[in-house]
Amino acid sequence: MKEYDVFIPLYYNDGKPVEASKFQDLQSRLLEQFEGLTYFPQPNKGFWKFGDMSYQDEIVIYRVISQDPAGARDFLVKLKAWLREQFKQKEILIIEREIGVL
Repeated sequence: MKEYDVFIPLYYNDGKPVEASKFQDLQSRLLEQFEGLTYFPQPNKGFWKFGDMSYQDEIVIYRVISQDPAGARDFLVKLKAWLREQFKQKEILIIEREIGVL
């Protein structure tokens, strides 16, 4: 079983807030694919370097769990491309972890 965290920026690179409809669309896509999700709405700050430039974002996190890692990975690779376009980002971070449930 795998768990996936999808890190989504709250603002475009020009500082304008991302429209609420984009978050609703993402949530609908995740619910349709995984039949459940956990949303961490509190803003988190992310920092990273790209070449000589330093960047920071405010992000929220969506977490999903799948018993079909191959299917989840296929879906998330396609979703990541869509997210980069919709949120106007060079990259979207998606983390995959092996988990066990008691």
